[in-house]
Amino acid sequence: MKIAYLGPEGSYSHLAAEIFLKETKGADDKAPFERDECIPFRNFPEVFAAVESGRVAAAAVPIENSLQGGVLQNLDLLQCADGLYAVREHVLKIDHRLIYRTGTPFREIGRVYSHRQALDQCAAFLSRETPFAALKETESTALGIGKAADDESGKSAAIAGAHTAFIPDGFTMSEECVSDEKNNFTQFLLIEKGRERLPEASDKFFFSTVCPHRPGSLMSLLRIIAAHGINMTKIESRPVKDRPGEYRFFVEAEGDAAGERVKDALSEIEKGVLECKLSLIHISEPTRPY
Repeated sequence: MKIAYLGPEGSYSHLAAEIFLKETKGADDKAPFERDECIPFRNFPEVFAAVESGRVAAAAVPIENSLQGGVLQNLDLLQCADGLYAVREHVLKIDHRLIYRTGTPFREIGRVYSHRQALDQCAAFLSRETPFAALKETESTALGIGKAADDESGKSAAIAGAHTAFIPDGFTMSEECVSDEKNNFTQFLLIEKGRERLPEASDKFFFSTVCPHRPGSLMSLLRIIAAHGINMTKIESRPVKDRPGEYRFFVEAEGDAAGERVKDALSEIEKGVLECKLSLIHISEPTRPY
């Protein structure tokens, strides 16, 4: 089984892909000749395109962080994707570490490279310990390590996960987590193509909808969910890109997507909204935080 992820090797997405691979290894009997592997891509649009085209069987993508909320780009990509569903989830504990040139005082660090979310999640630490450093955004935490290593001045550092195996020669990893909030988790989903890949039962389902632009339309949606005894666990809104003033709501709720209660609720919702799309279904036994 081939799983796409946001590369390069050593990123949090890579770690999530490896975890999914271990959980599903040997499950794909249709292609036993293929070598199981995790394949890095440069950005999330390429990750999703790889699944849609069949280049890979699945993708590991982050969908929500406990500190910063939904990963908006991936919410949009899931909405636009045709026939992609989540069949498994994993909640990964995020442990950011500073990787810096050995012997360099933090106050002398001139640049810190990392993914935008990692920089934001360590903002107070960076302001306090590296007050003169310019923060440089990279496409992944792992890519930031390479950028820091390429700086011959020795004044660059990176923020990456404690799990990373690549520490450049002459560099050191901080002994403690540098996140401003130590209890930091990211929810990753394993995305596959085709309804036939869905589990027979689920304990969560996820759908997106666009309500009519009139008073009470969202309340009507919520009443339907409540009337069917469904516990909504998350709701998030995003602007509809080609229709200014309209918003798409992403809703996660507990329930079996194959059960009559959820089917009836979605059927009733569809009658009163402009759009409704079942995008994700989670397996019945989600994994625990890593």
